[in-house]
Amino acid sequence: MERSGFRQIAISMAYIVLVGAVVIFAHAGLQGEHGLAAYREAEAETDRLASEFEQLRRERVRLENRVLRLSERHLDLDLLDERARAVLGLVREDELIVR
Repeated sequence: MERSGFRQIAISMAYIVLVGAVVIFAHAGLQGEHGLAAYREAEAETDRLASEFEQLRRERVRLENRVLRLSERHLDLDLLDERARAVLGLVREDELIVR
């Protein structure tokens, strides 16, 4: 009878250890450093960075276009005139300034 009682205790302890291990691994899989929550945070960060990247790419293309239009090869006189007036604050004699 003593062996039977020891065997029951051993089986019970094995189940407790097994359930404990499953609980620990489940918690780590959901909340751990490499778990599901971390994956979702990384995915959200990836989406945010992709959006920011696209916005910066569009800004870069816009600036490249302006620089190209002010270069010696492709000088856009209207843009040059606009920038000179904005930076220097100058107007021609025949222009009317409205504030």
